[in-house]
Amino acid sequence: MSTSTSTPAARTVTIPTGMGITFSEFGTNSDGTAVLLLRGGAGPRTMLGLAGALAEHAYGIVPTHPGFDGTPRPDRFDTVADLADAYLDLLDELDLTGVMVIGSSLGGWIGAEMALRDNRGRLGALVLVNAVGIKAAGDEQVVDVRTMAPPQLSQLSFANAEFRPDFASFTDEQKAVAAANQQTMAVYTGQEYMHDSKLRRRLHRITIPALVIWGEQDGIAPLGYGRDFAAALGNGHFAPIADAGHFPQIEQIGATLGALGEFVDTVVKPDEA
Repeated sequence: MSTSTSTPAARTVTIPTGMGITFSEFGTNSDGTAVLLLRGGAGPRTMLGLAGALAEHAYGIVPTHPGFDGTPRPDRFDTVADLADAYLDLLDELDLTGVMVIGSSLGGWIGAEMALRDNRGRLGALVLVNAVGIKAAGDEQVVDVRTMAPPQLSQLSFANAEFRPDFASFTDEQKAVAAANQQTMAVYTGQEYMHDSKLRRRLHRITIPALVIWGEQDGIAPLGYGRDFAAALGNGHFAPIADAGHFPQIEQIGATLGALGEFVDTVVKPDEA
């Protein structure tokens, strides 16, 4: 499978609220193969390789969250719930069903909120990749990175140094975009840093098949936090990924694809395996 991180041409669809959602498409749209890939705050490259790898068998949609990468964010559009509603509206506009939502970091939080709000049965499965959004039952919580310099944040994010961005090589424009994205993420995540204190106790209502994939060396959202996330789901499964940090879909894409494939074959579509 290809793991290219090149970005196909983007298009924008207007949802009923009047807001435009811009997204890139991978693969061919056919019944029951749609995958919505939701990024966190680290940029589109965190999901493009996975989308490219899945394109042989799935129709991948990788949206840009409103307010990220220079896109407009409407007034009063400022919560994770707003993002979840917008992406459900997008699935309605595209008339997609049986959609697998794969969310990384903040994208996992959005995906969980989508599953809780999906009253039209658009979603078929949920995959959370080192997701944030809950206040875990135990002591292991998401690390507050708001005051960290980019190199320190990168060290916590990646287990393998070769995957860490070289911030010294960033252009002024790239630095400005990254800073603006972090400001936008702060708007969406609110005063309760990187979590909704009520989310965990609602997760049991998510009964579609759900897989929690977790890089074992994540320095931002530790392994115990991931196990707690999976345990709270109504139909949750857990797949730890060795030698990976906050982005196992980048550091260990083969193992990540393997976990996804096993999940689909044994839980989501066992009759088709």
